[in-house]
Amino acid sequence: MTVARRQILKIAAAAPIVALGWDRAGADNYPARAVKVIVTTGPGGQGDITARLVAAKLTESMGQTFYIENMPGGGGNIAMSAGAHAATDGYTLLAATSNIATNISLYPKIPYDPYKDFAPISLMCSSPHVLVCYPSVPAKTVDELVALAKASPGKFSYASAGRGTPAHLAGELFKQAFGVDITHVPFNGGGPASQSTLGGHVPLAVSALPTALTYIRGGQLRALGLFSSRRASVLPDVPTMKEATGHDLPADIVNGMVGPAGLPEPIVALLHREIVKVLSQPDTRAKLATMGFDPVASSPQEFSQWIRSEIDRWGKVIRDAGIALQ
Repeated sequence: MTVARRQILKIAAAAPIVALGWDRAGADNYPARAVKVIVTTGPGGQGDITARLVAAKLTESMGQTFYIENMPGGGGNIAMSAGAHAATDGYTLLAATSNIATNISLYPKIPYDPYKDFAPISLMCSSPHVLVCYPSVPAKTVDELVALAKASPGKFSYASAGRGTPAHLAGELFKQAFGVDITHVPFNGGGPASQSTLGGHVPLAVSALPTALTYIRGGQLRALGLFSSRRASVLPDVPTMKEATGHDLPADIVNGMVGPAGLPEPIVALLHREIVKVLSQPDTRAKLATMGFDPVASSPQEFSQWIRSEIDRWGKVIRDAGIALQ
């Protein structure tokens, strides 16, 4: 499976989602007690909300409590280190986000190996980033914005949720694709970044779709294009970057479930099957859709391939942009 959204959404488009035909043998006693799900952000973030939704559903279906433990900080490295070094009994899982694939290129040293220290279970959901502008910006399309930016290098700036965040990387992907000089203005989170553009202080923003959705619908921000290979059902009139410009620039927020390397295969198989069942439920799909997310179930092997291919793809973007974090 490639990193492109069109590939991962092939699975999401199928309803119901079909699980792999693995046998439960060897996992009959699991879970015998509560299961901790580590989240890389604080309460209320997108990764937290989607993880809580899946955890609540797993609690219903598996008869034991799946509870959230938030471990924000360090760009996600604190939580990912805890998940990577947890006991391999299945009672500590990690709700991984896109930084499982990007941090290896952003930081000079991280306390885990994304290639070797995790047992991927399944992707769970994804949502694109969106390029938005303050209404007074004269560009009505991405092409018009590119033309304006090329005519006045350095004039425009874009807000993001912070240096090294997926939104920042999507913005750098955009700049590299079109060869434009647009200044990055990092904020401490997607909310403050959106507020800066709502106030007209920073004319552009690259935002997670769920963060910007209300403002786009209310006309306070103009959506120019989605970093996606297909349109979003919640914004059917907003074109993808490929539709708008001919450049396919997928840049998704992706959430998935992993365990530590060495997690027994029967437990991986059981968790995978249960997550797939959760994602096939109409109410789960509806709740995700209202937030701007698509349900995405993948096999553990596909998830592993996704991590590796994303490491390669974003590593190049990060190196070309000269981004480094401490």
